[in-house]
Amino acid sequence: KLSHYYEKVSHYNEILNTFSVAVSFLSGKVVYISSQAATLLRCKPERLQGAVFSKLLAPQDISTFYSSTAPCHLPPWSSCAGTSMWKFFDGLNRLQIALFAIDNPFRLTPYQLTLRDSDTSQPEPCCLLIAERVHSGYEAPRIPADKIIFTTSHTPNCLFQEIDERAVPLLGYLPQDLVGKPVLIYLHPEDGLLMVAIHKKILQFAGQPFDHSPLRMRARSGEYLTLDTSWSFFINPWSRKVAFIVGRHKVQT
Repeated sequence: KLSHYYEKVSHYNEILNTFSVAVSFLSGKVVYISSQAATLLRCKPERLQGAVFSKLLAPQDISTFYSSTAPCHLPPWSSCAGTSMWKFFDGLNRLQIALFAIDNPFRLTPYQLTLRDSDTSQPEPCCLLIAERVHSGYEAPRIPADKIIFTTSHTPNCLFQEIDERAVPLLGYLPQDLVGKPVLIYLHPEDGLLMVAIHKKILQFAGQPFDHSPLRMRARSGEYLTLDTSWSFFINPWSRKVAFIVGRHKVQT
C-alpha cells in the first residue's frame, strides 16, 4: 500500500535531506511524491502530483533518464530492507539530472516498486526515485582536500567520452552536459597547446600513466579551476591505435 511505502521511505528522506518520487511505468506520471520535494524544488506541490515526470526534467536529460530506468535493470525497493541506505547506494548505478532548471542538479537512485492506492485497486508498477540534491563541492560541508579528484576520458580527436560523477559538485556540469563536446572549449584559451603536448607525450609513454603541467578548466560558473593532471591511454588491440585517453584530475586548493 502507498501508506506502508511512505512510512518506510520518509525516514530516509529525513536523514539524507532528499525527496522521493514514484513514477508510473504505464503512464509516466507522478503517482507519489514526498512533501520535501516542493521545498527542494521551489515550486507548488500541485504542480508535481500527477505531472508527467519527463516534463519536469531539463530537455537534454530526458534520454538519460529513460535509458537509466528500464525496469529490467532496476533492483526492487524491497531489496534494501534492513540495509544501511548509504551502503546500499554504493552498489547501485545512479543518474544525475537537472530538475526544472539547469543549475539545480539532483542525483537519482532508481528502484522498482509496485503501489496500490487501496486493497481493491489494481497494482501499478512504478519507478521509485530517491532524489538527492547535488551541492557545490566548495560549500559547507566541503569535500575533503584529498578527495577533490575526478576522472575523464576523451577520444583522440579531443571529444569528451566519459566524465566521473565526482566532477559534478566540482565543475557544476552533469556528465551528459560534456559527453561528445570538444575538450578544448572547456580549457583556458592559453592551455590549448598544453593539450597538444599531452597527446604527443602519450605516444612517448606507450600507455604508462604520467603527470603533466596543471591545466585550467572552466566550471559552469565561468570561473577556471586549476587541475593537477595525470594521463594514460588505451590502445585498441586490433587496430593498434589509441582508442581513448584517460585523465585523472585533482583540483588545486
